[in-house]
Amino acid sequence: MNHNTPVPPLSPRPLRHLSEVHRRVMTAAQLKSHGVPAAETNEQCRPGGPWQQLLPGVFLLHPGPPTSEERLHAVLMYAARERSPGVPPQPNAGEAHAPAYPEAVITGLAALTLHGFSATPPLTALDTIDVLVPRMRRLRSTGCARILRTPALPAPQQVTGLPVAPVPRALADAVAELTDASAVRRLLTEAVRGGHCEPASVVRELNQAKLLSRPHVVDAVDSLLAEGRAIAEDRLYEMVHVYGLPDPVWNVDLRLPGGPHLGGLDAYWPEQAVAVELDTRAPRQDEDALWSEYARKREHLERLGITVVYITPKKLRDGMEQQAAVVRTALMAAADREPAAYVVVLPR
Repeated sequence: MNHNTPVPPLSPRPLRHLSEVHRRVMTAAQLKSHGVPAAETNEQCRPGGPWQQLLPGVFLLHPGPPTSEERLHAVLMYAARERSPGVPPQPNAGEAHAPAYPEAVITGLAALTLHGFSATPPLTALDTIDVLVPRMRRLRSTGCARILRTPALPAPQQVTGLPVAPVPRALADAVAELTDASAVRRLLTEAVRGGHCEPASVVRELNQAKLLSRPHVVDAVDSLLAEGRAIAEDRLYEMVHVYGLPDPVWNVDLRLPGGPHLGGLDAYWPEQAVAVELDTRAPRQDEDALWSEYARKREHLERLGITVVYITPKKLRDGMEQQAAVVRTALMAAADREPAAYVVVLPR
C-alpha cells in the first residue's frame, strides 16, 4: 500500500454526529474506533501523503496547513483526557455538535482572542496555544500546544463550542508571558473598557498568579484601577439621572465638627443622611484587612445615623435598576429614622 492509496471509509461509526472540523482532526483512538488501524494511519501520514500528524496522537485528515479552528481542536484533543475507545463525544449544553474535552481549557492570548479582544494577535499569528490541564496530568508542551498545569481548572466558558478560560484567568496566563508594559496595559484596559470583567477580578487573578511583584504589571494595574473607577463613577451618575433619584452632592469628605475625618464618599444626600460608596477594592495581598477597613468606616458612619450603601461596579453594570431601588428605599426610609448627627461636608 502506498501513500496515494485511497483510504477506506471510516467505519463502523458514522461521522454524521460530528461537525466538519471533527471530520478533519481526529485522535488515534478515534481513528481506531472508525476502523483505521495505527499502521494505516502512519502510512497516510508519510511525506506527501493525504494526512499529517499535528501533535502526538492527533491527526489532520487533509494536506496543507491547518486552519485556526483545526489547531484549537487539535490542541484540546492532545490535552484532554482520552475517553474509552468507542465512547462518542457528548455535546456540551447549548452546543449540539461540540464534543466535550475533559480536563482541558484554552487560556492565554488564544482565549482572549476567542473572547473578542482586539489587542491580542489573530489566532493565525500565534505560534503556540496555551491550554490548562490539572497539575497531575503527565503531558509536555509540544508543537503548537503549550501545556499549563494548574491545581484547579477554572470553570470554562463555551466560546464557539470550545472550553475557554474566563477573561480574568486568561488575562493572568497571558500577562505571565508578557514583558512589554504597553502590551500588558492594553490588555487590562480592554478587559475593563470592553465590559469583559471588573478590575477586582483581574487583580485577584494576577495576585494568585504572583504577578504583582513585577513592576510593569503593577503599573498596568494602577492604570486599570483608575480606568475601572472612572467607568463605575460614570455609571453611578447615570443611575441617579436615569432612575430619577434626587441629586446628591458628589465626591465629598465627611468630618465631625472640629473632629476627625470620617471618610470619603462618592455620593451623599445630606437631608436624608444617605451615602453611596463604590466598592472598587482590588485586593492585592490581604483581602480581609481591606474589607475590615471598609467595615469600620461603615460602622462609624452608621453609629452617627448615616446609612451607607456600598455598590460594586459589577452590580452597577449588571443590575443598575436594582441598585437604584436600593438607594431609593434608603432615601425613603430616612423619614422613619432618628436624625443623624451633624457632620461637615467638604469637597473631595
